[in-house]
Amino acid sequence: MLAHVYRVTKYDPADRDEHGYYTGLEDTDSDHGEVEASYLQAVSTFAIKSGVDRLTIREPGVPSTARFAAESRWDGYGLDGLFPPALSTATGPSVPPGFHDGAIVPLRIALELVRAMLRGSGAWCRLEVEDAFAVHVGWDQYLYIGSSSPCEEALAEVRALGLFAERMPSSPYDFDPETDEAGFLRPGDDEFWEMLGSAVASGRAGVLEEMIVGGATRWHHLTPGTIDAVRACMGPRARLAVRPPLSSDTRAVLASLPADGLVEGVWQDQDGRIHSAVCDEEDLPELASRISSAAAAVLVSVYEGEDLPLYTAVMPDNDGVVRARWGPGPAVGDQDQRTI
Repeated sequence: MLAHVYRVTKYDPADRDEHGYYTGLEDTDSDHGEVEASYLQAVSTFAIKSGVDRLTIREPGVPSTARFAAESRWDGYGLDGLFPPALSTATGPSVPPGFHDGAIVPLRIALELVRAMLRGSGAWCRLEVEDAFAVHVGWDQYLYIGSSSPCEEALAEVRALGLFAERMPSSPYDFDPETDEAGFLRPGDDEFWEMLGSAVASGRAGVLEEMIVGGATRWHHLTPGTIDAVRACMGPRARLAVRPPLSSDTRAVLASLPADGLVEGVWQDQDGRIHSAVCDEEDLPELASRISSAAAAVLVSVYEGEDLPLYTAVMPDNDGVVRARWGPGPAVGDQDQRTI
């Protein structure tokens, strides 16, 4: 935990009630102009005074890409031009490959990520330098900056910019292992992939769900001959969930479509590609159409504790060490990491 944490906002503390709620007239959206520029200058000044010129992206996320009708305001997630573009694919999200947990970006790019978060463009992440500096963007233009240094000169500049920097015990967006990390953590190492190969060969496993960033999932068809190729294309620090093979009885899958609520449909086209979409009542006709012409499919509950995967893992870094702080979520086989 950093020693010096400040809440930096455009909201005058004099306009807060006895419970700390802001009661003034400032808009809670970014002005896309001078005030937004002041926020970015505040981050830049604190970073420079902290001796920081590069930051690490942690726990990135985007709004769920697995929908038939995504809202147009999420297009690009505010990431366009910040990273090399994603390769065009019909089976995966278009999140740039450079936007991932552990990616180190120069301060210039970090400031553009802060801008995207202030504007509610869709992408979100923590920006941190371990034991030295952190930037977290919350709702309603609340910015939290932490440093190992007091940064007195930065505080004076923030005031000159017309913003308010209030000392805080900590950022409410600090990573908390007690709440942010879920369940058993299995590394996606050589042993995992060897066991996965055995499970696929025996018919117990058939598809792999890869979450590249929060909200962005790719599905992979598993066969004994594709295991190595699937492993080679995994994203850095991706969360993995292994599931049984899809059902070729698409009529039975169609018959099990719910009348209401949310459900995720996963289907394999005749050419072997796997797609998915989270659907509500309005989307069910489209999902039924996709499944009716598919080679195989399955319905997966989106509700917590239902339709758990067989087992999960998190991809380690190239040196074999798991540095991702997020957990992959619960699975049926979490209790015995030797058994898949």
